Amino acid sequence: MALGAAASICSRKRNAQHSSDAPGTHSSDGLVRAGERLHIHDPSIGENEQWYINDHTFIEGPDGRWHLFGITHPEPADALDETFFAHLSADSLTQVQWQKHDPVMHADPAFGETHVWAPFVLHTQGKYWMFYAGGTPDHEAYQMSLATSTDLFHWTRHPTPLFTDGFDGRDPMVLRVGEEWVLYYAANSTPAGGHFQVAYRTSTDLANWGEKQVAFQHPTSGTYGGPTESPFVIEHEGWYYLFVCGESHYTDTPVYRSRDPLHFEYSQRIGQVDAHAAGVAQDQGGRYWVSGAGWGMGGVYLRPCAGWGMGGVYLRPLQFPTS
Repeated sequence: MALGAAASICSRKRNAQHSSDAPGTHSSDGLVRAGERLHIHDPSIGENEQWYINDHTFIEGPDGRWHLFGITHPEPADALDETFFAHLSADSLTQVQWQKHDPVMHADPAFGETHVWAPFVLHTQGKYWMFYAGGTPDHEAYQMSLATSTDLFHWTRHPTPLFTDGFDGRDPMVLRVGEEWVLYYAANSTPAGGHFQVAYRTSTDLANWGEKQVAFQHPTSGTYGGPTESPFVIEHEGWYYLFVCGESHYTDTPVYRSRDPLHFEYSQRIGQVDAHAAGVAQDQGGRYWVSGAGWGMGGVYLRPCAGWGMGGVYLRPLQFPTS
């Protein structure tokens, strides 16, 4: 199964007020929570300077080897200069220090791209599909774009962007729901700003997408950043769980639960994980993990979390409510 997380400007601080417990835990039984984090990759090892990995995605390759693609750049954070994706691989999801490969998907000015954010990769129809946000000079018309591959190393761009949206429309995540695909992404109530939203569009072929609809709207408003970044939705035992990052601080990821994958309410918050741009993966043994990364965080961690300034990527085991 794939794990993805989307690009974001979560370093902008919001004023939303929510109480939370210690990072990675929650005091109430039955809430989504995560265990201790495992540091699986430090992008600065072997380099002459410090690097970060931010929003990222995991996908299992045809040989059972795991691959990671993610935003990367030397420290300090420079969101508008993130012009290619890191590519890593490992024999297992929890392997410590993954193998580095050549970066992929360099921003293409001829395609209108000034930077690239938040890849999400899935496998279907005999190939790999990478959805990502292509930044443009116009914050009201960021491009949601697509590339495909048969081997995870060589990627071909779709001839045109899938659609545009603002403010900084970004952070794609795709889920199969019934007979159609749903692409969730971070947006606002208008391209110029407004209420922070998790928007979605639907498709039957992954290349042609319908009009914008809204899966979740936060009560706060603004432009940059906001508390609906890096949306990630999974289904577990008949419930759908929405992870979004940045409500009260950089690594605050509230979790919302609904029976309807296309409609989540602010009142449906059921947990919190200490994570930036959290994504969820299920390993070969059936265990769920949530990942994280970010500025100054030293790489990639497994538990739940992903984002700038966090010096890597982390994974943590994930626990769901029992009912």
